[in-house]
Amino acid sequence: MTAANPSDSGILRVATYNIHKGVQGLGPARRLEIHNLGLAVEQLDADIVCLQEVRKMNHREALYFERWPEVSQAEYLAPEGYESVYRTNAYTRDGEHGNALLTRWPVVGHKHEDISDHRFEQRGLLHVEIEVQGRRVHAIVVHLGLIRGSRMRQIAQLQRFIEREVPPGQPLVVAGDFNDWGGQIKRMLAGFGLYEYDDAPDVLTYPSRLPLAQLDHVYVRGLTPCGLHVPKGKIWWRMSDHLPLIAEFQL
Repeated sequence: MTAANPSDSGILRVATYNIHKGVQGLGPARRLEIHNLGLAVEQLDADIVCLQEVRKMNHREALYFERWPEVSQAEYLAPEGYESVYRTNAYTRDGEHGNALLTRWPVVGHKHEDISDHRFEQRGLLHVEIEVQGRRVHAIVVHLGLIRGSRMRQIAQLQRFIEREVPPGQPLVVAGDFNDWGGQIKRMLAGFGLYEYDDAPDVLTYPSRLPLAQLDHVYVRGLTPCGLHVPKGKIWWRMSDHLPLIAEFQL
């Protein structure tokens, strides 16, 4: 049985989720959550799923965990019928990880841009062009830096990328982990036409066990935001240090 498509009702559903590389805990107590995350992503029932901290490969963890997937995490997490797009942000001694986008709509093209601000944090943005009901929609997945100054410069780089790569008349979604504990990024994005749904109370996403802040956001241009929520329950805070965020827009 195929799940109903939210876009059939004129609603575009977008989720963003930092999956913490599919592993929770530290040392010998760490546990593999990628299999639970696969079920969770399917439950989100989103047209577009924007993921951060997605592993393409990791030799050490693959040896440690008996049930480590044989394919990349982006491929593993994509529900049946979805396309997955992944690009690496960071290379480590044991592997690499980055951003991914899963979509139930056809992918027209994609690009990646390095937005690292210094050598201690490897960051990037993933731009995917999707065709939704015959209409082009652009989605950009970001994972910004931990340092405030870095985030400001990365937003300026994001603005230049949008001006260069996204036609003004086409809808744009920018989603991900913004690592922003204040409101400055929100104001900067509004300065070049990107807004988030503002009428939803209690959409805190971090830390997942006892959320104190909304670090994860879905901003949009050219679509009308009509809803924003965070799934509740113990199952969600066990899988990652972030909670997923789900936004809905009128097509």
